[in-house]
Amino acid sequence: MLPTIRKLSYLIQETWRGLRRGGWMNWAAISTVTVLLFLFGMQLTVSWQIDRLLNQFGSQLEISLYLQPETKIETITPLVAQQPEVSEVRLVSKEAAWESLVKELGFSDIQSVTQQLDGNPLVDELKVKAKTPQAVPNLAAKLTQLPGVEGIRYRAEAIERLTRLHQGLGWVSATITSLLTMTSIAVIFTTIRLIFISRSKEIEIMQLVGATTTWIYLPFLIQGLVFGLLGSGCALMFISLIQVTLNNLLVKAPEFLQFITIGLQADAQKPWLLSLILLSFGTIVGLLGSFLAIRRSEKQS
Repeated sequence: MLPTIRKLSYLIQETWRGLRRGGWMNWAAISTVTVLLFLFGMQLTVSWQIDRLLNQFGSQLEISLYLQPETKIETITPLVAQQPEVSEVRLVSKEAAWESLVKELGFSDIQSVTQQLDGNPLVDELKVKAKTPQAVPNLAAKLTQLPGVEGIRYRAEAIERLTRLHQGLGWVSATITSLLTMTSIAVIFTTIRLIFISRSKEIEIMQLVGATTTWIYLPFLIQGLVFGLLGSGCALMFISLIQVTLNNLLVKAPEFLQFITIGLQADAQKPWLLSLILLSFGTIVGLLGSFLAIRRSEKQS
């Protein structure tokens, strides 16, 4: 037990000594990681929000399947329901659709209107809901080929535009994240290298007295880990502040902005997922930057 405590005490002291030698470069490394993880976390939150919005639109943008007059509902419904992309099929009979249309047009006597038009001009309709918004175009193409289908209608343009927006944001965020990741690793690399150089004499003495390579370089790895964890913590704090602020501002917002508030509240119910991702990302960046610095120092020593 005592040797373990001594080893932990040694690691803490050496790590703290190295951080003190880093000076303002420590803050540069932490700030860079904070900016990286803040932008990455915001991009992730926006991506989740767009996914939720697509799913919400997907539940509203149903495919309207219009049947031929001689088509039997009992025959066509199983064919539609067995499609793998379908999550729900709902029948809207031509009688119910006609009654609803007449009321919307402001007529009170349905029978007289029907007689003037020589009967109900509408056909039976199936409301088909896809499992995902992305599956709607492919499902619509399949349903068009079914026997007894007169035509279909759905708002493909809205889904396609949201999907393209999502993909575009993904490419932009991936590019920015990649550049900032390389920048963060470079800053941590430089910081650890400077600390290593400033302690070169101490390291030579440790090597002369028989210290192993692991115990010489392990504090530098821990320093990189500290940079990553502190940057992650700062990024999470800023993201939480922005979410709380937006929630407070959007409480009394118009209805067309309420989906933002609902989405942020839903994201706030699972903070562990965002925290886990950012802490893991920060840890990887910190360890990778310090590891590369140690490898370079080993080759030059």
